Amino acid sequence: MTAVTGLRPAVFLDRDGTIIQERDYLADPEGVRILPGVVEAMRALAEVGFALVVVTNQSGIARGLYSLDDYRAVAQRLDEALAAQAVRVDSTHFCPHHPDFTGPCQCRKPDTGMYLQAQEKLGLDLPGSYYIGDRAKDVLPAGELGGTGILVRTGYGLAEEAAVGDHVRVVDSLLDAAEIILSDG
Repeated sequence: MTAVTGLRPAVFLDRDGTIIQERDYLADPEGVRILPGVVEAMRALAEVGFALVVVTNQSGIARGLYSLDDYRAVAQRLDEALAAQAVRVDSTHFCPHHPDFTGPCQCRKPDTGMYLQAQEKLGLDLPGSYYIGDRAKDVLPAGELGGTGILVRTGYGLAEEAAVGDHVRVVDSLLDAAEIILSDG
């Protein structure tokens, strides 16, 4: 799939509560549990040409709850679990900051730093992309960068549904989001 601009569109995916089961401050790779339908959704999106980009806030690092190495071990475990199911993530971006501990940054969602890094790295069409997560802050970048925000009701999604506007689509799962994206094509 190539956008009119010649750039590739992406599906930006939050990690915790969207791809894997929500666990507060996950530091143990053994805690990685891929949610139902995620593998099928990601595989279908990749097959039609979308870049798969994981964008995740990891304030547990700033809070001192786990280390950068702990984060990397969890990220590696997720990559391995997806690869075992023939799914490859094109790029992963994380924010290790929290304004109460490290001061402000431009990478912490809903800021757009991670998305802009991915755009530069992969040559992405941001207005043609989708921004998916279980929190309002995961889908709000679509409003600033263009594209479509989709809130999933997994993780914190049910509680966050009232915090998103009518411009954000709301679905039960990542598989449902993929069906919408594929039908938009």
